[in-house]
Amino acid sequence: MDRQQFIQEVKGSQPALRRLLTALCSGNRAEADDIAQEAYLRAYLSLDSFRGQASFATWIRRIAVNEFISSRRRERASAPLTALETTPSESTADSAFRYQALYAALAELPRRERAAVTLFYLEGYASKEVAAIMDTEDGAVRKMLSRARGRLQTLLKPSNS
Repeated sequence: MDRQQFIQEVKGSQPALRRLLTALCSGNRAEADDIAQEAYLRAYLSLDSFRGQASFATWIRRIAVNEFISSRRRERASAPLTALETTPSESTADSAFRYQALYAALAELPRRERAAVTLFYLEGYASKEVAAIMDTEDGAVRKMLSRARGRLQTLLKPSNS
């Protein structure tokens, strides 16, 4: 793949990749953009390793998910998410506010479960595709999804008080 082909692939994959990373980052678009930029940089520097066995979109998603997981590892101490931190920017407040509870619940999941849920439920990938992107087995993805559903159900349950 040459530079021009890479540029075309990036243009085609950006909206979906940024949407995925925004969901993984619990609605934090600035963080999602930083991770996307890092993923594209890593992809460009590793172009010689792209063999075309999977589509460019799958390849870049794998890089981006790995970059997301690595960024979370670097944040050893993470503070609990507060309501103020989950409020979207003013320009997107009206449309994104309705996802605040979901983003807050997703933020409470372990990073790999959050990645699996986002890829499977929000991006619409099959569990085998999620396994390929996350570089794991299909059974492991199904187990992560099952655990995550249970946790999300508890986190999103309305309080009776």
